[in-house]
Amino acid sequence: MDGKGSDEKTVKYYRLSEVEEHNSFKSTWIIINHNVYDVTKFLEEHPGGEEVLREQAGGDATESFEDVGHSTDAREMASTLLIGELHPDDRHKIAKPPESLVTTVPDNTSWWSNWLIPALAAAIVTLMYHIYAAEEA
Repeated sequence: MDGKGSDEKTVKYYRLSEVEEHNSFKSTWIIINHNVYDVTKFLEEHPGGEEVLREQAGGDATESFEDVGHSTDAREMASTLLIGELHPDDRHKIAKPPESLVTTVPDNTSWWSNWLIPALAAAIVTLMYHIYAAEEA
């Protein structure tokens, strides 16, 4: 294969506990889509400010990264900071259940609030219409 075997890289896996230890200014790692990035040297260059990366240091930044809608250039730049992947055994530890923005309220309403109130309102409107029509005649 003409020496192309040297281009193949083996994946370096990091445990979640290792990534969590890298949450300082000296060493800042984040996880995006199960990939581990060393963003230490990029902290001062980040267009959104280093605080944005520092808040995610040592943890999963996937949601924050995707919510911002990073450009293709930003994604390519991120690939230069890639140092490995989160170990498959630890991936379930960062999986979060989707948050629902809808608040559910127990349905404790009875038939009268669904039928009686609208029917009563309709009867009052009809009565007022008849009184108004009688005065006009």
